Amino acid sequence: MSSSWITKKLEKSSPTTFSVYCIVAAFGAYFCMYAFRKPFTAATYEGYEQFEISLKTVLVTSQVFGYMVSKFVGIKIISEMPSTRRSLAFLLLIGIAEGALLLYALVPLPYKFLCLFLNGLPLGMIFGLVLSYLEGRRVTEALNAGLCASFILSSGVVKSIGVWLITGVNIPGYGMVTFSPFWMPFVEGMLFLLPLFFFVWMLRQIPPPQAEDIAQRSERRPMTKADRWEFFNTYAFGLSCMILTYILLTIVRSIRDDFATEIWIGLGQKDQPEVFTQSEFLVMLGVTVINGAAIFIRNNRTAFRTAVITMSGGFMLTCLSVWGYQSETLGGFAFMVISGLGMYVPYVAFHTTLFERMIAVFRAKSNLGYLMYLADATGYLGYVFIMVLRNFTVLEVNHLKLYLNSSIWISAISLLCMIASLIYFERKMIRHAASLPEPAVT
Repeated sequence: MSSSWITKKLEKSSPTTFSVYCIVAAFGAYFCMYAFRKPFTAATYEGYEQFEISLKTVLVTSQVFGYMVSKFVGIKIISEMPSTRRSLAFLLLIGIAEGALLLYALVPLPYKFLCLFLNGLPLGMIFGLVLSYLEGRRVTEALNAGLCASFILSSGVVKSIGVWLITGVNIPGYGMVTFSPFWMPFVEGMLFLLPLFFFVWMLRQIPPPQAEDIAQRSERRPMTKADRWEFFNTYAFGLSCMILTYILLTIVRSIRDDFATEIWIGLGQKDQPEVFTQSEFLVMLGVTVINGAAIFIRNNRTAFRTAVITMSGGFMLTCLSVWGYQSETLGGFAFMVISGLGMYVPYVAFHTTLFERMIAVFRAKSNLGYLMYLADATGYLGYVFIMVLRNFTVLEVNHLKLYLNSSIWISAISLLCMIASLIYFERKMIRHAASLPEPAVT
């Protein structure tokens, strides 16, 4: 079965068949990427310190810093990447990341944080490569929701696998085998290499957007530096409000993700690796359904407004979940599921609907990779700033309390930002309605 035959079949397939294929390919590829990025956070590294700081904090900060640098580099590379180089770039970046994990296992303790910086450096561009296969289509929201479901679920799954590798895996013929916290990430990455190759091959078969897609969502083309500056300057205030919201969401999401073990211990769930997967699976289902449903809204302006309103509802849900836990109305597991839903709905909406429909409304020369990497780069810059600032404090950090407080404040500020951006873009849409009309829907 040749790849060209698969591509031709996908071009003629029904929207449902096409969507299922793309979701499986994108979900699988990005899910596998997480096995090279997140397993090290499953360990607590209790008793280890570096620079008079908890070793885990140093490791997380170092990897996130590399990931952040990758996002800034990706603003240029991903927005300019031609489609013919995507799959090769994907595999090359993963190879570099796995090589860094091997070094992480081998080098002396004082230098391990440098290996995680090198690990994060290539991985930050993987999301943009996968996203570029899916954008600009009539079913993009459903495809991107499926993609985003992978980073909600995969983080919990790879942490669960990481804990099992550390505590012991019963291998027939070898008995109980355990791996140190420093070897475990490399071993888990090796387990996911073959599935990753398969899903990247699947991505490679996806055909470009069809004429109907371009008519409804606008053509997505590589951008020059001048294109990027023109787009940003045209929508500077509204984009700035959105990016500030994304920065705040990235901070609270990263706290929940990188210190999930400590948060669950604070909630009384200790030595239960399956809890990561169980909670995030429920969050994934809810977020995927809510954000994927945007494909049923054909009008781009209506979809854009609906996305902002839905995101605002997510911020309010997060505040309610914190109140429910603190008032003992909600248990720890229910709190994590509901707060995760409230946080991930707006976070994923950026990836699925908000930027996608913004490009479609104004039909400017742009692509989703540019906007997502602009947001991601600044988002991770904010998180690195918080991590570095925290490293200079001498107080012991209660990660559960940090998550609770940050959820409240970030939700409140984000709600105000999104209301301001909606008012701004409403005026822009009215002003551009005559010159950039909504394309006819057939």
